[in-house]
Amino acid sequence: MTDKISLRKLDLADMPAAAAVHRASFNERLPTLAGLHTPEEDVGFWSAVVFKDCQVWGAEEGGRLVGVIAFLEDWIDQLYVLPEAQGRGIGSRLLDVAKSTYPALSLWTFQRNEPARRFYEKHGFFVVDESDGAGNEEKEPDVLYKWEARLHRL
Repeated sequence: MTDKISLRKLDLADMPAAAAVHRASFNERLPTLAGLHTPEEDVGFWSAVVFKDCQVWGAEEGGRLVGVIAFLEDWIDQLYVLPEAQGRGIGSRLLDVAKSTYPALSLWTFQRNEPARRFYEKHGFFVVDESDGAGNEEKEPDVLYKWEARLHRL
């Protein structure tokens, strides 16, 4: 299914495309939060914060970026796949890059993003905590997940 998909570590020049993938996916899943940031603000965030702090990998199909993951030690900061590319194993392949790099990973996702929650739970993540959203920019209730390699060895 994903044989035409290639993965690579992204460069600073790729951050506008990564920001566009993030925004398209975010707006699809949480349309009530669409417009929270301008495209220019998204690019600035990905270039100045995400790229500086994280390893950023992308999934490409036909030279077009269709998925991104940004992670650092023990933490997945961002994981987005374009809506039209979801359900094809792209997110799983990106997640595997982070899992092969660190033995434990945590992440936050919004409580009402059921597709994301199902995805993470299918990949061995378990709920550690939930919040009412008071501590995040969107003021959206969220859930903290964790994955540990030691729990998934045969």
